[in-house]
Amino acid sequence: MQFPKHPFRTHGGAHVPHRKHTAQMESVVMPPPDQVVIPMSQHIGAPCTPVVKAGDLVKVGQLIGDSDKFVSAPIHASVSGKVSKITTVLMPSGMEVQAVVIDSDGEMTPWEGLEPPKVETHQDLVKAARASGLVGLGGAGFPAHIKLNVPEGRKIDTLIINVAECEPYITADHREALENSWDVLSGIYLVKDLLNIDRTLIAVEKNKPDVIKVLSEIAYSDTRDPENKVRVLPLKARYPQGAEKVLVQACTGRRIGPGKLPSDVGCLVMNVTSIAFLSRYLKTGMPLVSKRITVDGSAVMEPKNVIVPLGTPIEKVIEFCGGYRGDPAKILMGGPMMGLALDSDALPVLKQNNAILAFQEQDAVLPAPTACIHCGRCVEGCPMHLMPPEISRAVTTKDIDQLQKLGVMTCMECGTCAYNCPAGRQIVQNIRLGKALVKNAGKR
Repeated sequence: MQFPKHPFRTHGGAHVPHRKHTAQMESVVMPPPDQVVIPMSQHIGAPCTPVVKAGDLVKVGQLIGDSDKFVSAPIHASVSGKVSKITTVLMPSGMEVQAVVIDSDGEMTPWEGLEPPKVETHQDLVKAARASGLVGLGGAGFPAHIKLNVPEGRKIDTLIINVAECEPYITADHREALENSWDVLSGIYLVKDLLNIDRTLIAVEKNKPDVIKVLSEIAYSDTRDPENKVRVLPLKARYPQGAEKVLVQACTGRRIGPGKLPSDVGCLVMNVTSIAFLSRYLKTGMPLVSKRITVDGSAVMEPKNVIVPLGTPIEKVIEFCGGYRGDPAKILMGGPMMGLALDSDALPVLKQNNAILAFQEQDAVLPAPTACIHCGRCVEGCPMHLMPPEISRAVTTKDIDQLQKLGVMTCMECGTCAYNCPAGRQIVQNIRLGKALVKNAGKR
């Protein structure tokens, strides 16, 4: 199979400022906090049910939550200590879920039942991925074992490793690629061989030349790949280059239709941190219990890339980064384009977190929206070929059939339309209202 010499052209997008202030800052490990709060929903799909109770002693890597639902992922203790209570927490999405609260003993003692899984077949890999608790670490939170469980009869010919990390500020994946580059390549060969995938494309935006250099040197010199079927593909630094459907088209020229998945066009997309973690899990047996996050923004005293135990309160992470430069006007979980605004820094770090950003007043205030000037920049910038003005009209009239015809449910809420809008229209919020109308009407 041929490798593309250059990325294929994709539609829309925006040239957002990079602001990768922490790209050259090596990750630092944060000591365990006194207490962690571990929600039972850190993934797309059914929440887990706690399998521990108040008073139980737990160790790092021990199972504390699970579900028998197909779309779900188990959850493990991120510190050793005592379960103080089972409570409920309000998630950034507005959903209330159960959470296991653990008082740390400060020892970070690994659970004695940990052992590397034996993986010799494709199904072994799927089972191991589920047992590890791995979900999409780029922000989506989709359980990895489902992605790896390719339906029988469907051929995957291209593995795409997502190192685009196109949102401003975030450099967590950048650091993973530099600091654990051998884990990245080991994970690639593992998945590639067990799923019998012909070629692998490591997709990296051109604003990360150090990553391109390091991964290229390893990939092209590895004796496991004498035919160079694992290659690095430099991409234009344009948002939202890292979005799954955009990335597949940029790497292969294939378009994923509405309601379809990368596997429908012969592709498997995995985040770089996810593939590296999978490699480590098969060597150590330690499930997903910590996360590297970029901590940045004008309200943060000392921006850093920090590796923290899952469930660590955000306020403790900020303290580790020197605290705030005065009261923050806005705190985001994720990037400035697709991240969620938080009403409290008491919320815990989750599996799918890749950044915590805090901004001062002058950087947090949005301009007041004005009347639409019909410039068409929202349409021109939409990577999904949608028509936001028409969707807005259908939302206003609550025309469910028209919303469906306009493909409102295919919007990935990247925010490009709103970023490009000179009138400051709240386009993404309006599209979310449209989605809610369709869902409430029972039509998807």
